[in-house]
Amino acid sequence: MSYLLKLIRKSEQITSLWSGGKTTQLAIYPENGDYSKRDFKWRLSTADVEVDESLFTHLPGIQRIIMILDGEREMLLQHKGKHHVHLKPFEQDRFDGGWTTRSIGKVTDFNLMLAEGCEGDLNMIHINNGIQHEVLDNRESTNRSEAFYCVKGTSKISIDEKETVVLDQGDVVILNMDHSCNNVNIKLSNHNDSIAKIIKVSIFY
Repeated sequence: MSYLLKLIRKSEQITSLWSGGKTTQLAIYPENGDYSKRDFKWRLSTADVEVDESLFTHLPGIQRIIMILDGEREMLLQHKGKHHVHLKPFEQDRFDGGWTTRSIGKVTDFNLMLAEGCEGDLNMIHINNGIQHEVLDNRESTNRSEAFYCVKGTSKISIDEKETVVLDQGDVVILNMDHSCNNVNIKLSNHNDSIAKIIKVSIFY
């Protein structure tokens, strides 16, 4: 089995401004990828929407998944000529970045962008006292990445009982794996007595 682990602390992440607020890039693959040039396979980010209404950046050829992170706020996404959806906290929407998309509502959201040839999913994991076991999906693919983003609390991640990483709020850990890396066992647990919330991202390419 072969995987490469990368831990990105909140203090290492880069935040930039956009017309509707600010966005923080959590991770991009490959690491030398350039979002401004649309040169990447996948990208993870968060965004603070600070205006009541905003128009999303036009990203043809990019599939997007957005999940609301705020515990009390909601967002309305309107995809012109397609569908519209009212997202409550930790609900998500999947859509084509080439669509004309307008958002209504001031929120913080989590974004997964996927270039052609990539598939991906987001899952919210709530960890109380105890341990949750996660086993990677064994679908056939040349490569895949698994990411864990700590939304709230502090979590400990154990990989095959060989490596352990502690995530504080805002930290993200990435596992990039080749096709030979199957049945990796990941254990998620509280690092202290508080409730932890983790977004698990699975990407196949």
